[in-house]
Amino acid sequence: MSETSAGAVGGASGGGWRRATGVAGVAIGVLATGAAAGVAIERMTVGRGMRRKARLALDSTGPYGTLRGTPGKAYADDGTELYYEVDDIDPDPATPARRRRLFGRRTPAPVTVVFCHGYCLSQDSWHFQRAALRGVVRTVHWDQRSHGRSARGAAQVERGEPVTIDQLGHDLKAVLDAAAPEGPIVLVGHSMGGMTVMALADQYPELVRERVVAVALVGTSSGRLGEVNFGLPVAGVNAVRRVLPGVLKALGQRAELVEKGRRATADLFAGIIKRYSFATRDVDPAVARFAERMIEGTPIDVVAEYYPAFGEHDKTEALAHFAGLPVLVLAGVQDLVTPSEHSEAIADLLPDAELVLVPDAGHLVMLEHPEVVTDRLADLLTRAGAVPAGATVGGYGSSSTAQPG
Repeated sequence: MSETSAGAVGGASGGGWRRATGVAGVAIGVLATGAAAGVAIERMTVGRGMRRKARLALDSTGPYGTLRGTPGKAYADDGTELYYEVDDIDPDPATPARRRRLFGRRTPAPVTVVFCHGYCLSQDSWHFQRAALRGVVRTVHWDQRSHGRSARGAAQVERGEPVTIDQLGHDLKAVLDAAAPEGPIVLVGHSMGGMTVMALADQYPELVRERVVAVALVGTSSGRLGEVNFGLPVAGVNAVRRVLPGVLKALGQRAELVEKGRRATADLFAGIIKRYSFATRDVDPAVARFAERMIEGTPIDVVAEYYPAFGEHDKTEALAHFAGLPVLVLAGVQDLVTPSEHSEAIADLLPDAELVLVPDAGHLVMLEHPEVVTDRLADLLTRAGAVPAGATVGGYGSSSTAQPG
């Protein structure tokens, strides 16, 4: 195992509902203490109207999440429509400067890089990496069921079945069958997306053996997520763990009312989202707002449907299917959602993997420090034999200035 730091690499009853919302207030209060303090200070100096105008300005001028590819649809085994987009290799024979900087002058091998996003996000969370690889290698970006442009999970809506990580593995297989039915594959997963990749390996080991040439697991875990404390004191996290599943279920049954509440408390939740997404204080406000929009865009009933799956997730044994492959394991040291210790545990089971720990990064490391993630992905593709020579991406990975890519 090689280890690198960022410095080195750059419907309930009325009574039940009232009880649930009361408990929700306690749980959210525990989670939001630090964020709320910052919001309170801000409210003393900045009016609500001005904050709303600032959000609208960021929404209209921020370039993040604007990249689009050739659209496609895959269908899960329960009939759920899964949306994906493909960015093909640039057919222009004249090698652009970006391609030379990233991979050298030779044409890359015909590999498809498949990006899997995390909980409450969408395919757009890979904006910077997509911009850097655009036209250089063939990439597939897809939205998990009930996220982004994909349809609500049919099994959840029609039969009330819970979401499972295993189901997400089957969903990924459906996307591969539709978008990349042949040829070598590189699988890239962030958080829940990494768990999806592990579930695919667990269920389809022959596919991994025959077609997968490299894997990148970013800010993810192979199990034991029930032990995560989210940066809270022991008493607080125990209280949250005890009540949160029931609270989310109750909130999910009153989704319309809750969504109104989320809009009314947008400032508070923006602070919470920032705390649990980033570690860097001076992250570009447009990037922070972009992350906020993705998370806000996930309906509360979807949040509730997914949450129990993480406590049940255990794909430690599936990691063995990646042995012998070039593997990148990358995490932010200050990740409060999926602590970097979980990435270290994965790397311990894959001794040949490259472990990259980014000191000043939180859960959304690919948005907070995109230059590190993109650089290590480029190197992974080189080690997989998909490209002849890797090089650090220059101007295609800064979160401090707005770049359309």
